[in-house]
Amino acid sequence: MDKYENRAMELESGIAAFETKSFAHAIKLLSPIADEGNVEAMYRMAIMLQNGLGCQASTQKAFDYMGSAAEKGYPLAQHAFGFMFFEGECTDKDIEKSIEWFTKAADQGLMGSATTLAMIYEEGKLVPQDLDKAQHWYKKAGIEKP
Repeated sequence: MDKYENRAMELESGIAAFETKSFAHAIKLLSPIADEGNVEAMYRMAIMLQNGLGCQASTQKAFDYMGSAAEKGYPLAQHAFGFMFFEGECTDKDIEKSIEWFTKAADQGLMGSATTLAMIYEEGKLVPQDLDKAQHWYKKAGIEKP
């Protein structure tokens, strides 16, 4: 078995540990893979670090991992990074940055991001209400709104 096959198996095992809530084991397996730049590992490491799952919580490390995975184009990380800015978790609230990251994820087909954008524009609380933009994002999410 070569190095790449071994890493692929470690990644699969780490993701399985994450999904079964064996977070300490997931950290052990995913941390070195995340440090090598794997977006799936970085995304899961960010979630565990943000919430203190299997480790001491570290909002800065969570923000760094999520941002790196988002920058590399991983849609789930882009969505989660958008929420970090939207909610002010691990960073300051910034609606413009949250919209930027939700848009990147929605443009890759992540329906949750499209729905979030639609609701932001429909409500008009954080940005000026724009029903045309809201309708665009609802349509992209596959939601029919009258």
